[in-house]
Amino acid sequence: MSETQSARLILSTFADEATAFSAIRSLLDEWLIACGSIVPGVRSIYRWRGNIEESAEVQVILKTSAESASRCIARLAALHPYEVPEIVEVEPSSVALPYASWIRESLSPGE
Repeated sequence: MSETQSARLILSTFADEATAFSAIRSLLDEWLIACGSIVPGVRSIYRWRGNIEESAEVQVILKTSAESASRCIARLAALHPYEVPEIVEVEPSSVALPYASWIRESLSPGE
């Protein structure tokens, strides 16, 4: 697998920025992500237990590697307060080599 094929994005939503920040910080402290971005102002409209609901949320985009993705997803699920959290792994079709290299290097405690 080439370095550019190794990058992964993990998407999730949280009820608020403080909870999202806490999860991102834990994943960073555990060397499971290189970066986490919080996008405020998300309005989710969804079906839950037979009803259509809506919530203000924040979107979280986590940057990791293919090798760390499954551990990151498992830890995110454990940290997440939702009963059924959105956790989606995305494999980008293209990633700039310097960015892919930075992700890989940022997942090594020796950096």
